[in-house]
Amino acid sequence: MGNRRRVAERGKTRPAVIGGLIAVVVGGAGFGAYALYGGGASADDGSRTASAGQKPEVKTGPLSATEVTTTAKAFLTAWQSGKVTEAAAATDDSAAAKSLLTGYTKDARIKDVTLTPGTPTGDKVPFSVKATVSYKDTEKPLAYDSTLTVARRTSDGKPLVDWQSAVVHPDLKDGDKLVTGEAGTPPVKALDRDGGELTTKKYASLGPVLDGLREKYGKQAGGKAGIELRVVRGKSAKSDDLSDKTLLELSQGTPGTVKTTLDPALQAAAEKQVAKKARSSVAVVRASTGEILAAANASPGFNTAFQGSLAPGSTMKVITSSLLIEKGLASADKKHPCPKYFTYGHWKFQNDKKFEIKDGTFKASFARSCNTAFISQAPKLKDDDLTKQAQQVFGLGLNNWAIGVPSFDGAVPVQSAAQMGASLIGQGGVRMNPLNMASVSATVKSGTFHQPYLVSPDVDGRKLATASRTMPAGTLSQLRELMSYTADYGTAAEAMAGVSGDAGAKTGSAEVDGQKKPNGWFTAYRGDLAAAGVVQQGGHGGETAGPIVAALLKMGG
Repeated sequence: MGNRRRVAERGKTRPAVIGGLIAVVVGGAGFGAYALYGGGASADDGSRTASAGQKPEVKTGPLSATEVTTTAKAFLTAWQSGKVTEAAAATDDSAAAKSLLTGYTKDARIKDVTLTPGTPTGDKVPFSVKATVSYKDTEKPLAYDSTLTVARRTSDGKPLVDWQSAVVHPDLKDGDKLVTGEAGTPPVKALDRDGGELTTKKYASLGPVLDGLREKYGKQAGGKAGIELRVVRGKSAKSDDLSDKTLLELSQGTPGTVKTTLDPALQAAAEKQVAKKARSSVAVVRASTGEILAAANASPGFNTAFQGSLAPGSTMKVITSSLLIEKGLASADKKHPCPKYFTYGHWKFQNDKKFEIKDGTFKASFARSCNTAFISQAPKLKDDDLTKQAQQVFGLGLNNWAIGVPSFDGAVPVQSAAQMGASLIGQGGVRMNPLNMASVSATVKSGTFHQPYLVSPDVDGRKLATASRTMPAGTLSQLRELMSYTADYGTAAEAMAGVSGDAGAKTGSAEVDGQKKPNGWFTAYRGDLAAAGVVQQGGHGGETAGPIVAALLKMGG
């Protein structure tokens, strides 16, 4: 296994002209090493030789086509030929490149590599990889596409491959490595709440969820590991809650079984809804228990529904309202200021399109999402009041949720001055995802925080997070009144039309630097269902995320 070396028979080669490039077979490796047709590296790259006594000229400016092609040629030819040191030297981080390329053969057991370059676009060169993964008596072909970028080194102007782990394989993050062998964890067969199997073929969004279930429960579920090529995550990727990922299965293991709380009808509907809106995500929970009934993302590569970290905009006003009511700074039916502007911490805050509500109630300000109604109360609050409210009543921001797969539990940091004021309306340092905001609506509906979970704690005996206190009954009653009124007459009314029964909602739009349109948010409940969604760069939440959430709430209660 692996110790035998095949000696290629050298023979005459004939160059083939492909798309204006010359491809030449090097040895027996079968790699197309290429250069621009009709010349070597120095034919037209503008290089100059310094005269004696003069410092060499450091070339600057955009890379020429020849420089890009020649640099890529040097790297790809050396990599495929097994000349790791030479390939690494053609990059701007030779140590990192040498380590990963060495592991490509030694740890990932990849051999017989054929690299086929595509047509360069500017400084980027796409290429395809065909190879064989071999472990003991098992072999399987491997094929994928990747891209490298050529950049000019500042010190001397030399063009080099801009080293990123993703050059070797697009699923690699810096610090990750490729490994072939017995899987670290056995596979799992994930089931929905009715016993049906969950697969990415049926539910496109569930790839990250299934990876997380395997990592968490593979060894506990009674399965047996197979042989596979997989990405083993490094520290930086693990800090982002990314799970190890299987790239190629050489032999199947025996899966264990893990049952989830997902509802097959709701999950199918959630997948269908997010497919209508690019960059959309949604989560649905059972308010009385915290069971996660559905979660879907239009971009299935990352589970934004569970792991996203985004400013929630005005949906945060649900939490802020509970704080203001509890402290006697607002009451649903009492008059409350909603001026065009309010300055706090040297920042001048305003409402959407600079509207104002004269002699209006707090309920009217909540329903229309008046920013200044909330900012105007900032001078009467302590810097940590909002943080404590989010943690103690809504169970957010303590980094202690244990839902069964990786998740982000929301963040409401203690801030001061203008940033504290911005936090009251879901900007500043506040960060949430759809699961967090679905939980907020669930807490309002049930009156008590129930940590969302995908796998019952009975499976592994883990402890679910709890909140240290509940809202006073009067605060809870008013908060439900605010959300119900918003669903009937406020910014959520259009989306919630047709959602019958005991229901409440709140819209939100979160401004993001560099985006022309804000992220649109929507959180709501109906009966025992609570849901929230976001459409990144979508605009107003009532128009974008609202229809997604409302469609799912209509399915049950």
